[in-house]
Order: sequence, then C-alpha cells, then structure tokens
Amino acid sequence: MSRIDDTLRALKSKGRTAFIPYVTAGDPDIDATVDIVLALAENGADLVELGVPYSDSLADGPTIQDAFTRALASGFRLADTFEIARRVRERSDVSLLAMISYSLVYRYGVERFVTEAQAAGIDGAIVPDLTVTDGTEFLDFASSRDFATALLVAPTTETDRERAIVERSTGFVYCISLVGITGARDALPEALTHHIARLREMTEKPICVGFGISRPEHVAHVATLADGAIVGSALVKRIAAGAADRAGMLEDVRVFTKEMTAPLR
Repeated sequence: MSRIDDTLRALKSKGRTAFIPYVTAGDPDIDATVDIVLALAENGADLVELGVPYSDSLADGPTIQDAFTRALASGFRLADTFEIARRVRERSDVSLLAMISYSLVYRYGVERFVTEAQAAGIDGAIVPDLTVTDGTEFLDFASSRDFATALLVAPTTETDRERAIVERSTGFVYCISLVGITGARDALPEALTHHIARLREMTEKPICVGFGISRPEHVAHVATLADGAIVGSALVKRIAAGAADRAGMLEDVRVFTKEMTAPLR
C-alpha cells in the first residue's frame, strides 16, 4: 500500500474528501516550489501533484503551458522534481504525485524513473498520455513497487476502455470533469454526477475529480460525489501572479488553500 492509499483511506474513514492541489515543479524556481508545497501541506492539502514541465503538453491549457515554458526556460529538468520531493520529504509526510508525460518517463527509463521517484519520496504518478494497452511495462513495474498510477477517464471515454482504465488504476481513478483542456471554469458540468455514478458501478477505488475546479463551491460540489478534488490552473495562476513577491505569494497560497478546503472541514 502506498502513502496515497493510506491517506485516502484515512480520509474516507472520517467522511472527508481529499484536497489535491497541483503545482508546476520549478515555477518560479525550485526553492519556491518546495516552499509552496510545504505551505499547501500545512494549510489543508492532503496530496500534492508536482507537474513535471514538458515542451509538448497537449491536455493543458495556457496557464499551465506558460508555467511549463517558464520552468524549462530556467533550465528545469526531470531530476529537479526529485530534488524538490527530497526537500519536501525532509519536513512533511504529505502524499506526493508526479504528473508527467509518458514521453519523459520512457526517455528516462521506466525502472529508473519509478526507483528514483520513490527514493526521493514521491508516492505515485499521474501519466495523462499513458494508455492501458501501450503502458503495460510502466503499469506492471509501478504495481510491483506499490507506486500508485492514477489513470485518467474522460466524459467521452468508451465504456469498455473505461473499465480497463479503472481496472489498472492504482491509488485512485482520475475523473476528468469536462471535455477539453485544463483551466479554471465558472461551473462544473451537470453530467459529472452521472459520470461518477457510472464509475462507482465499476469500482470501489477512490475517484478524484480534476479539470475546471477553481472555487470553494466547486470543491463543495465535488465533495458530494467523489473522494478527491484536484485544483490546478487556479493555483498556478496565483503563483505566477505573485512570483515577484515571494513572501506575498506564499501567503496568498496559504489563504487560497484555506478558502478552498473550507467546505471540506
């Protein structure tokens, strides 16, 4: 069992939904990312996603793409993600996931990636472009190491493929709330309720919802349906806006986290 399993199981026993913020590793820099993750963990985050910058991201909207561009321009590399995790782990037990393109994992080496990620204190990964048919090597090795692999299901995923994704997911199933790219939205789609209900018929694994969640009322709605609420672009945008004032940015992260987790308390 991974730290992610333990975290979600403990929250479920308390009747609580997890708050899972996403940050781009290396934006605005490595030191800042460590401080941001610690601020999130200290103010209500249950798991934290570390987005690994990638030059050819297809599922991400402009906010996260811009963050990737800034991090890569500063020289950020995959190994720096492990450095961030090691430094966070010295001060926090918060569950950590890498959100990473399989292209990066493949080039780095599947066994090498999982081994080094775990050694650094990362508990699992979300690999948006990994398929159950082509990702057997990664999924099998990760499973053998209790390295959680949360796979994504979209509203448009066909039922047979959806069942296969749910079967191979470990840690949790990542339910995409809407069709399209990442980014803050005014409201979540009405069809989300039916989508999660369909997934519940397939599995007892935790289901966490991402894409478009940007307000406390969104978190409150997701909490009535799922086991976790994932927030990305809304937080990344705040970090970018406050990059020039490190102390002010960190305080904004603390306030934002408390506001977003208020419906879960």
